[in-house]
Amino acid sequence: MSNRARQIYKPDFRFGLGGVSLGNEFNKHTDKDAEATLEAAWAVGIRYFDVAPWYGFGLSERRFGHFLHNQKREDYLLSSKVGKLFKASKNNKHAEIYPLSDSPNDVVFDYTADGVRRSIEDSLQRLGVDSLDVAFVHDISPDFAFFPNGWEEQYKIASKGAFPALSKMRDEGIIQAWGIGVNTPLPILKVMEDADPDVCLCARQYSLIDHASAVNELFPVVRKKNVSLVIGSSLNAGFISGSPRYNYGKENFKIPTAAIEKRDKLRAVAARYGVDLRTAALQFSAAADVAVALVVGARSAEQIQEDYNSLKAKIPSDFWAELKHQGLIEPRASLPASPEL
Repeated sequence: MSNRARQIYKPDFRFGLGGVSLGNEFNKHTDKDAEATLEAAWAVGIRYFDVAPWYGFGLSERRFGHFLHNQKREDYLLSSKVGKLFKASKNNKHAEIYPLSDSPNDVVFDYTADGVRRSIEDSLQRLGVDSLDVAFVHDISPDFAFFPNGWEEQYKIASKGAFPALSKMRDEGIIQAWGIGVNTPLPILKVMEDADPDVCLCARQYSLIDHASAVNELFPVVRKKNVSLVIGSSLNAGFISGSPRYNYGKENFKIPTAAIEKRDKLRAVAARYGVDLRTAALQFSAAADVAVALVVGARSAEQIQEDYNSLKAKIPSDFWAELKHQGLIEPRASLPASPEL
């Protein structure tokens, strides 16, 4: 049986720009900043873009759409998320979740079949394009803190509504593929048993800091089920490159001691080999054998250019061997290819 995701994610689409940062999750950016970032991404050759209604409560999709609707639709791959609808309200509560977004919207969680179709229609309007390539059912995961009745209840709704609806939309050619987009492995393992996803967005689970569970528990099942992954948040929301946060959420400033200690050890090895740790982290996440793409966030033109160049940089194979020798990389983890001499 052929792997649908590998047919869709052609070489030009293996490295993508994600929309979290430009949805003003971490810092406030202007529309002009966002446009410059997207222009720089396009200029270096990035042709995969991953957004979500959740990012900035509609802000990220609007900004990406402002740029992308001026490009030929067949020249790029586009994914977004479903499960959350947004409605404008004078008394909206965006400030409780995305205070920097200045959004006029409130969120309504809807993982039913009708909700998924409405979500895609709304995204297309915000983006100003005529189609999505990939739809990810968003955040049905234990770490998502905003459901009124727990993630299991929302997953149950999705299993009867969103999942079969997306399979039907895929089979009818409305979308090319679907999966879920989450920050923990359990929902991905579960959806592969309960439905027929093609590709899942695996965020913050496969980084130099944290990848044991993915390598040893998730990836073997992904291979068995002939599913693929898009890897996201390979820097753990910037932590690996020095940001004062670890992953997402209101308390991401509370960084686990173990993560700090491991980053220190990684930095020490990187310094010994003259390797930029951020570059190594991006290459490591991109090298997973089950991955069809790596998605990164960027807040500026300079940052996305640096990320792109990081994937082209040469890192000595001895560096990776030393990380494995010190137990900083799992024995079964895939390593980036050695540079050609």
